[in-house]
Amino acid sequence: MLTLLKTTSADADFQELVALLDQDLAVRDGADHGFYAQFNKIDMIGHAVVAYWNNQPVGCGAIKKYDEEAVEVKRMFVRPEFRGKGVAPAILQELEAWAKELDYTACVLETGKKQPEAIRLYEKSQYAHTPNYGQYVGVENSVCMRKELREK
Repeated sequence: MLTLLKTTSADADFQELVALLDQDLAVRDGADHGFYAQFNKIDMIGHAVVAYWNNQPVGCGAIKKYDEEAVEVKRMFVRPEFRGKGVAPAILQELEAWAKELDYTACVLETGKKQPEAIRLYEKSQYAHTPNYGQYVGVENSVCMRKELREK
């Protein structure tokens, strides 16, 4: 059974899952990993979700303020053996609902071309491709996306 817990980046299960995410990204990103890692620190994240499957932490995600109207989706990860079971969409939906509760009207995110499963998840969740933003402008491997959460 899947359950979701709203928490912060101080949560030990969240930190454990992020460590697994970073190991996965180090392999996928190769030499580019250092560039991306600098933008993925969790100390400034106050809104995190941990997914549990029968009380085992299996996935996570987080949001942080991007600007006055949008939050940025960060640190999305599901353990490989639990992928394809609806965990990631559930986490993403919980993060979007939390963003709405906080009065944000949109979510933005960056993922990499080397994470095709992540791109598919976001496309299926109605995220639209956008020009790369902020530190990702001009970065060939980056894919930036945005979803409006409610009418402006």
